[in-house]
Amino acid sequence: MDKLKKMNKTTKSNFITYAMVIVAYIIMQVLVSAGVVSSLMTGLLVPLCIYVMMAVSLNLTVGILGELSLGHAGFMCVGAFSSAVFSVATVDTITSVPLRFFIAIVIGAVAAAVFGVILGIPVLRLRGDYLAIVTLAFGEIVKNFINVVYLGMDGKGFHFSMKDTGSLNLGEGGKVIINGAQGITGTPKNATFTIGIVIILITLFIVLNLIHSRAGRAIMAIRDNRIAAESVGINITKYKLMAFTISASIAGVGGVLYAHNLSTLTALPKNFGYNMSIMILVFVVLGGIGNIRGSIISAVILTLLPELLRGLNDYRMLIYAIVLIVMMLFNWSPRAREFREKYSIKRFLNRKSIEKEEA
Repeated sequence: MDKLKKMNKTTKSNFITYAMVIVAYIIMQVLVSAGVVSSLMTGLLVPLCIYVMMAVSLNLTVGILGELSLGHAGFMCVGAFSSAVFSVATVDTITSVPLRFFIAIVIGAVAAAVFGVILGIPVLRLRGDYLAIVTLAFGEIVKNFINVVYLGMDGKGFHFSMKDTGSLNLGEGGKVIINGAQGITGTPKNATFTIGIVIILITLFIVLNLIHSRAGRAIMAIRDNRIAAESVGINITKYKLMAFTISASIAGVGGVLYAHNLSTLTALPKNFGYNMSIMILVFVVLGGIGNIRGSIISAVILTLLPELLRGLNDYRMLIYAIVLIVMMLFNWSPRAREFREKYSIKRFLNRKSIEKEEA
């Protein structure tokens, strides 16, 4: 009976998270249809979905697994370029747009997951600052490697070079797909706000169910006390690699949306560099480490706020900094935490269930 009650509480909490995303989507669609939202804000809707996905996926590594990763932008870059190469290469052969985009999403997720496994096997043996440094290096290596890659395609297949487009030796009708630092041009713009919301809901379903599953409890046990977890027979490597790979895969899907929202995809520092990884980490920290719902709210607020304050050009960054400080205090101040626990939705639901039982 207690187990059933606990499961119901978990289900209610998950339902609130899903409902929050769906309600936000409906409100935005109504505002866009009414013409209230500017074209600039409308253009931010897909990036908003991307940042939410990235924050949720990184929270799985930082908050649930308890490992600091600074290479999340690298997995996003892998997903973006692998999917963009597929879409550009098959734009004439796979005429069905939904099918091609679905395959691109799968390719981006799988490619990022593969890199997650390759990186995770040796790296997850490290801890703390060492893990952060190695993942940071991975992100920079991926970005810089793509900037020197030239990839073309003709009737004979793919041609690869690290010199220039002339050394690809493309035949008649051949086309350049990756043009070094100039990146990929002509990626189909298939990403939409609706697709982004659907993928966010799928991401939340995967992450929340993982957290509340047996595997999730094992992952959190490793985070809380590695030695104790190992002493009761929990396979440390298996569960750490599972969380890291799922996190990388979701970041790869975020990269797919990013690539298919732009006409030109480049591996610039502002796109997939160190600052992108830090920005996603800021979303996680300010939203509350281990708090999935907080990551969503933080990503939304910190993405929209600079644009909403664009009219207050002189005070924009000041207000932005104040909001960051307030969010930090709200999440980490002892009194604020007591207030949230006292008036939290979870406490409210518990009180209601007790009242029902007494009645």
